[in-house]
Amino acid sequence: MEKMNKNKNTLKEIAEILMASKSVLLFTHINMDGDTLGSSVALCIALRKLGKQAHILIEDDIAAFLQFLDKDYCTYDNHVIENPDICLCIDCGDADRFKERKQKFFEGKQKGCIDHHVTTEPFADFNYIDPTASATGEIVYELLKEMPIQIDKEIGSAIFAAITTDTGNFQYSNTTKKTHLIAAELCDYGVDYNEISVELYQNNRLEKLLLQTKALQELIVFAKGQAAICGVTQKMFEETQGKMEETEGMIETLRNISGIEVSIFVKEIEPNKCKVSMRSKKFVNVAEMSQKLNGGGHARAAGCTIYQSFEETKKTMIKLVEEYLKG
Repeated sequence: MEKMNKNKNTLKEIAEILMASKSVLLFTHINMDGDTLGSSVALCIALRKLGKQAHILIEDDIAAFLQFLDKDYCTYDNHVIENPDICLCIDCGDADRFKERKQKFFEGKQKGCIDHHVTTEPFADFNYIDPTASATGEIVYELLKEMPIQIDKEIGSAIFAAITTDTGNFQYSNTTKKTHLIAAELCDYGVDYNEISVELYQNNRLEKLLLQTKALQELIVFAKGQAAICGVTQKMFEETQGKMEETEGMIETLRNISGIEVSIFVKEIEPNKCKVSMRSKKFVNVAEMSQKLNGGGHARAAGCTIYQSFEETKKTMIKLVEEYLKG
């Protein structure tokens, strides 16, 4: 199989590469969201329809609200496919975003990347990176149209889950006319929007509410009322029996406060290691700020990892945002 070594391939070229293969191993990013998992599931189903050996290799648990997507597609087994023809990462533009599977990824005879993050730098043998796409699910949907498969309800549902979660249920600024047209087309395949929305948004444990309440009690508004920050510590998880995945949506809750332009949510992963999520409402480019801390993302949604204590991380982020807004 010939390697293409191009910074950006066409979707038709990538479809041809996939169709010429016999085995494909798909890679999601860590802390899976609806886009990386939904896009991967949709592509995995399509590849199996084409008679390929296809699996999604993961390293962390699937969040409860996303588990409905996985019907024996995901695996923790690095040996599920030995010497795969293709290793393809979905919605992650840096191999460090699947660090525990990184070695396996580079065992692929060909390596590929499909992503929509503006900070993604091509690193695979073939790449399709489109920052104008609202979600990687949009790209995968267009890719499937280049392949000789019939899109069905299950594929369409996975695509819809990818798009709705990454657009904040079509509220975020990354939502475009194309986004709505794709969502409309998915109706033709029998996709039940309400059924998926119930799974994604109306299926919370009480422990999630208790965890979020504790986090909000630590809320700090700063930068003359333009920014807000809070987060969760390991102690909070112990006290509420909440799970890391149940912090989903908290960053948007902060951004929804009137007058807030920048919201920050800090998750203490372990002592001296915190994952930071950033969102903005109208004009701040949070991807620029996150890059100062070796992170990445979009203009309105970005993140990074900071190797400091929870309290020190909050101080670092407050200083960064204040300096940015002054500038």
